[in-house]
Amino acid sequence: MDASFTPIADHALLVTFAQTQDLQTRNAIAALDRSLAENPLDGVIETVPALVNILVVFDPLVTDHSILKDSLRTYLSKPVPDSHGGTRHRVHICYDGPCAPDLEAVAIATGQSTDAVINAHLSGHFDVSMFGFAPGYAYLTGVPDSIQVPRKPTALRDVPAGSVIIAAGQCLITTLTMPTGWSRIGRSPTSVLTGHPDKPFLFDVGDRVVFERIDLATFHTLTQDGSHV
Repeated sequence: MDASFTPIADHALLVTFAQTQDLQTRNAIAALDRSLAENPLDGVIETVPALVNILVVFDPLVTDHSILKDSLRTYLSKPVPDSHGGTRHRVHICYDGPCAPDLEAVAIATGQSTDAVINAHLSGHFDVSMFGFAPGYAYLTGVPDSIQVPRKPTALRDVPAGSVIIAAGQCLITTLTMPTGWSRIGRSPTSVLTGHPDKPFLFDVGDRVVFERIDLATFHTLTQDGSHV
């Protein structure tokens, strides 16, 4: 897949695949990210995948923009797989009452019943496209068209950790109590923050998330005993 290269300061190269995100772009980003992790280039310190591009950070004492660009072109000359081969995660979600304060509003906005919104969300194919905004905030693409709603005009404060929120084509499981303008359609007992220094987040970019419904009693049980589902 074709890509453009933009130098960032003296220590990074931004590799851009498209102007808008789609499955082919996500696969290309994930494939390059995985290739650089498995076969590191001299001087590369870190890769930061995003929705349509990936930032490759390097040590300017070891390499430079020109050398790195030539090396990356070799990586990009290889065929991009149809899927990015990430890990599949099963994440429990409760859509009941206090766990989903915006569920009814989403149903009204999309002209459906709450059950139809729930079923659509459960049928979504969610891929981890990037991390941003706060620790462990994994932006998941794949919200079905039928339940896509825009962000709210203003953000709501003190949204609890574990809230499953949607805006446009993205979904996210919050990891901290923070404000958000996204719609809260459920809550999960699954902890995205692992507490392990070598792997601080449950997900990696390129992973697939599948939601599985639980009732309110099960949610409270799992939350109280601290289980990771």
